[in-house]
Amino acid sequence: MLKHLYIKNFTLIDTLDIELHPGFSVITGETGAGKSIILGAIGLLLGQRADSKTIKQGADKCVIEAHFDLSRYNMESFFTENDIEYDLDDCIVRRELTASGKSRAFINDTPVQLSMLKELGDRLMDIHSQHQNLLLNKQDFQLNVVDILADDSKELDAYRQAFSEYRKAEQELSQLREDIERNRQNVDFLQFQYQELSSANLKEGELEELEQKSDTMTHSEDIKSALYEADSAFQDEDNGIIRSLRSSISALNGISKVFPDAKELTERMDSAYIELKDIASEISDHLEDIDFDPSELDSVNNRLDKLYDLQKKYRAETIEELITTRDDLQQKLNNIENSDEALESLQASVAKLRADVEKKADSLTKLRTKAAQLIEKDMQGRLVPLGMPNVRFSISITKEQPGTYGQDKVAFLFSANTSTPLQPVSQVASGGEIARVMLSLKAMISGAVKLPTIIFDEIDTGVSGKIAEKMAEIMQEMGNNERQVISITHLPQIAALGSTHYKVSKEETAQGTTTSMTMLTPDERVREIAQMLSGSDVSDAAIQNAKELLKVKK
Repeated sequence: MLKHLYIKNFTLIDTLDIELHPGFSVITGETGAGKSIILGAIGLLLGQRADSKTIKQGADKCVIEAHFDLSRYNMESFFTENDIEYDLDDCIVRRELTASGKSRAFINDTPVQLSMLKELGDRLMDIHSQHQNLLLNKQDFQLNVVDILADDSKELDAYRQAFSEYRKAEQELSQLREDIERNRQNVDFLQFQYQELSSANLKEGELEELEQKSDTMTHSEDIKSALYEADSAFQDEDNGIIRSLRSSISALNGISKVFPDAKELTERMDSAYIELKDIASEISDHLEDIDFDPSELDSVNNRLDKLYDLQKKYRAETIEELITTRDDLQQKLNNIENSDEALESLQASVAKLRADVEKKADSLTKLRTKAAQLIEKDMQGRLVPLGMPNVRFSISITKEQPGTYGQDKVAFLFSANTSTPLQPVSQVASGGEIARVMLSLKAMISGAVKLPTIIFDEIDTGVSGKIAEKMAEIMQEMGNNERQVISITHLPQIAALGSTHYKVSKEETAQGTTTSMTMLTPDERVREIAQMLSGSDVSDAAIQNAKELLKVKK
């Protein structure tokens, strides 16, 4: 329930700071006084998109804040799931807009995304404006009404899960059929490609190995010349490194007794001698291995050309990618061979899922049909006292192909008199009749979903007199059933039944036009309703009529 509303620097509002009360309240005021501005501010608290142009001219920031009492509405799970502090007696929702275009939202001083604010707003409050009457044109709204009153959310969730799985499997089946058809048309080409890659005997790392071998063989003479020169430097009988080092070691050994440092030098030279002999041996081995064979080079280069051609043809960067392509082709050919079995298996799965969807859709239809019968009876009982003694209200449920929300097409049918056949309500009901239909539906829905606060914005359009009074009684009944109902109205019959009465007024000041909202005292209510009855010139008769409406004793 909305307990307190604070608005600062929003359009024509300088500051609005007002307490609100449970039960049925009314808001009145002249056309253009700013009632829609207050609704716009509340809409921002419910997650609507913001526009910096709504900030009062000359102000840097706009703040809208509301306090809600959640003690009767079991909303703790929302706060737990979103890691927000939960205060069942005082939930604070705040929205801030800056002139630079920035917007921030808070729930109990925790910054939140706009989507989260909207999620909470949908559970806190419903604003029924005149344009919502157009929802009666929409089949999904009518279906939603039936679902709410059928209390079939669990069954609907189960159906939607089953339908989602069915649609996914159906898409897989369609894709498999396309793949099979395409692959069968290309089977000869696929077999040729696989055979070409398979016969190439591809090996990982082969390309790099062949490229190295080709480079070595191509430069064999240069390599052999360099190796020969190095071998001569090591092995020359007269000036070779090995022979010279051996002689130096012998000379140092000869003086080690008289020159002790020679011993350490000898040991180091012995280590170098061993390493150099090993290097010399490897050079000799390489020298014997290097032998230019033109036919072998041709063979290596031919293999490289083959691999390069395959890489280019199959757009592969490496041999490993070619191997992957070959294996994929083999899998496709295997799939073609086994395609009939795979197709039959998936078809059976789709048929099973379809049967489950139809079973769950039938269960939904039964629940909706049962609920529709109760709604028809309830609507009849609500609409007759609202000035439609011969009204007929029926809900048509026809079967269609299963879709996201089941197999049912719902239509609200209406006739205000016995001589007119039932037709879709949006096509035959007048503005006043649609308003009464929507009020009756909202009254039923509010009891089913336990919505804390409902605001009716001039739902009395097209009605007057006793009918307006009956509509007010419905709203009053809703307010007495653990609901907070607020009606913005121009009708004195509705205004008089509110337990609390607020007035929105506009004033011209030196700083410009401002809008304010105040709670009226009993005497102020009498005058306000008298003015609604008679206009700006309030007569004694109007005062008397106002008192009678308010049931105030003389």
